[in-house]
Amino acid sequence: MKVLMINGSPNENGCTATALRVVAEALAADGVESEIVWLGKGALRDCIGCRACRKLNNRCVFDDDIVNRILAKAEEADGFVFGSPTYYAHTNGRILSVLDRVFYAGSAVFAGKPGAAVVSARRAGTTANLDVLNKYFSISRMPVVSSCYWNMVHGNTPEEVRQDEEGLQIMRTLGREMAWLLKSIEAGRKAGLARPAGEAKIMTNFIR
Repeated sequence: MKVLMINGSPNENGCTATALRVVAEALAADGVESEIVWLGKGALRDCIGCRACRKLNNRCVFDDDIVNRILAKAEEADGFVFGSPTYYAHTNGRILSVLDRVFYAGSAVFAGKPGAAVVSARRAGTTANLDVLNKYFSISRMPVVSSCYWNMVHGNTPEEVRQDEEGLQIMRTLGREMAWLLKSIEAGRKAGLARPAGEAKIMTNFIR
């Protein structure tokens, strides 16, 4: 089993990465492998709604070595953790650009796989950040993994995050809950329990 994590911070080893690594350690203790993909600092395209991805089999038409690499890894992953710092009481624009394209192009590779959001902040804005990230899971038929409190850590530096004992406990619990759910899904699969069949997509436009 493997969990794919995305570090949406422009700081590769900052507060968000610190939180993700605690989750990774908890996963490893329960025998679950993980990988953290950092989105880097370079320019990233937004989704432009061109729908060209519909013809490319879970690939984005803009091949910038981030989105399509994540989609390829997502096909092999069993679960996901998306991490973002909090900017102006909201999610980092970098990870939003990537997730918009990833889910628009390949939401089918995420369906049925557990997902969790992890956010960091110096002080506030974390719940709005979490709300934005959780919407990607709830629109894609993904079980949402919770913890013993909202999945957040506080601190202005990695050192300060490591002093946030409650935040670290939340991350450890999240890792254990993710591992338990992955093992439960695998046990159900082996027992012959299949996922609910999806219906054909219905899109209703209210303005006629």
